[in-house]
Amino acid sequence: MNVGILTVSDKGSRGERADTSGDAIRGLIMGAGGKVEQYAVVPDEVDVIASTLREWCDGGGLDIVLTTGGTGLAQRDITPEATMTIAERVVPGLAEAMRAEGMKHTPRAILSRSVAVVRGLTLIVNLPGSEKGVRESLGAIIDVLPHAVELLRGATEHPKSS
Repeated sequence: MNVGILTVSDKGSRGERADTSGDAIRGLIMGAGGKVEQYAVVPDEVDVIASTLREWCDGGGLDIVLTTGGTGLAQRDITPEATMTIAERVVPGLAEAMRAEGMKHTPRAILSRSVAVVRGLTLIVNLPGSEKGVRESLGAIIDVLPHAVELLRGATEHPKSS
């Protein structure tokens, strides 16, 4: 899995906050055998987020883009909106699974507006901005990501049940 990590944070983009969430994603992806090919920290601006996602997806080198941050209810939390502007197909089960896992840990997880979508051959998943939220959310879906990548690459055979 070739992965891009896009951290959405006004303070992070100005160098005022360490990107522990992006670091957590990197560790989990590498632990699952993935390779981080792209990484950036951008401000909470729809145009900047959307253009980065579009560029990364259309470049053809990434199987998955994982965003972190901007999925809550605050005024500047606009990552899902930016993601939807470039989406071709929605993958609601991934976001549902992440929220369900989060609800096991805090009732506030229900407020997450994370989305998962496909653009071209790339899966984009919005993760929360907190390191804890990233670990819980990505942990809930990481086992199905290799299969999602295979399907996007054209492998339509389903694994045999044992």
